[in-house]
Amino acid sequence: AVVSTQSTGAAMNYVAEYLDMAPMRVYEVATFYTMFNRNPVGKYHVQICTTTPCMLRDSDMVVRACKENLGIGLGETSKDKMWTLMEVECLGACVNAPMMQINDAYYEDLKEEDVHEILNDLREGKQPKPGSRIDRFASEPITGLTSLTSPPTGPGYGVREDL
Repeated sequence: AVVSTQSTGAAMNYVAEYLDMAPMRVYEVATFYTMFNRNPVGKYHVQICTTTPCMLRDSDMVVRACKENLGIGLGETSKDKMWTLMEVECLGACVNAPMMQINDAYYEDLKEEDVHEILNDLREGKQPKPGSRIDRFASEPITGLTSLTSPPTGPGYGVREDL
């Protein structure tokens, strides 16, 4: 169902009344968190983090590639309602920057060709593999582990024999 901005405002007023709180408090939450969409979004909701860690790793390139590939700007939805492109605050994957979230999937360690590949795959009905595009495990350093590189010692290691 399509929800208009006017009915979104009515819904926020209803929530405020239901919770017995000032409507401004509901508006503050609904406008601060990017997970609350006050307008309809496309089938694929593309969110690009552009805060400092991602910006330092070239999130601007991700924005440019998305704009070019999708033919829409930030804050816009494509005419066919397939794509919505948003700039968002931190998505919590700073170590694997630059990154973008599409619906519930994170795509990290992106290069320009990765962005185009991911968007084209979705356009063709394929499901791109989420996560790091350089096969990094979780958030380990890009240069490899620097600590905890040997197996842990067993129980009792380093304990005095008389104890």
